[in-house]
Amino acid sequence: MTARETDVAALAEGVAAGERRALARAITLVESGRADHRAQALDLLARLRAEGSPARGRQALRLGLSGTPGVGKSTFIESFGLMLTAQGKRVAVLAVDPSSARSGGSILGDKTRMEQLSRDPRAFIRPSPSQAQMGGVARRTREAVALCEAAGFDLVLIETVGVGQSETVVAELCDLFLLLLAPAGGDELQGVKRGIMEMADLILVNKADGDLKPAALRTMADYAGALRLLRRRPQDPEGFPKAMCVSALATEGLGVAWEEMTALAEWRRAQGHWEARRAAQARHWFEEEVRQGLLAVLDREPARGMLQGLGQEVMAGHLTPEAAAARLLGALR
Repeated sequence: MTARETDVAALAEGVAAGERRALARAITLVESGRADHRAQALDLLARLRAEGSPARGRQALRLGLSGTPGVGKSTFIESFGLMLTAQGKRVAVLAVDPSSARSGGSILGDKTRMEQLSRDPRAFIRPSPSQAQMGGVARRTREAVALCEAAGFDLVLIETVGVGQSETVVAELCDLFLLLLAPAGGDELQGVKRGIMEMADLILVNKADGDLKPAALRTMADYAGALRLLRRRPQDPEGFPKAMCVSALATEGLGVAWEEMTALAEWRRAQGHWEARRAAQARHWFEEEVRQGLLAVLDREPARGMLQGLGQEVMAGHLTPEAAAARLLGALR
């Protein structure tokens, strides 16, 4: 066994044993864009899924969480996470921060916003840059989720960037999708895209405390009415999806929300929707990997030079975009 294989084997053992430092190193490895790191990452994931690995078959409840900026996602995650760790559960948080389109950098400030939870020995918080990925999730978030499951966490919470039509990608990562909203006045229903409404399993109206409580109750009623107008999904029992009020600051309604989440997850397991959904998600990410691989071909020679040359001809008016695209694709076949 080579030194590199030994290192990957030791890392796999550390992750399977639930070591936080090993998990952090493993996530860094799968997020790397280097070709040699990619080969090691695939080896690591294969070892964790291999017959005889203590990590094989471990599953966590995967929660996707989205919400508009300022809605209190970090406060909600901290209060919710602390409630669950107090019950003896291990909670992993994968918080995807927006990347700058100019510099590619991210602030990655979630650990500073979740100070108490970040110090909890039963919690693990990992901020990752979105790197301008469509859907507000980093490309390797799915593999990071798999690593957290292999490390023995009971719940993996994926916090995504903002709210937008494209962010329904998060539904391909999680078992339950939560949409966190703030009390608002007027046309608050217009501020959330229908695509996300159709994906949400629970809509949680946050900040339902103090002077904002009446507004929160009105907002919840508005969304409950809107949900009743949506087409019934086969993966939902009676009464789902539903809207609820919570207060992350006052820690009110979090226990009831958790009960609803676990009830929905258990129903889907019993009805066969859970495994079917995870199988469909695996198929989706296989196809996505193929698409990303084909796009990467365009960024290498000779395709890159052809792309630039044909682009100049299109700009000069010598070729139409359609004809140039057909010529490039024909050369790549």
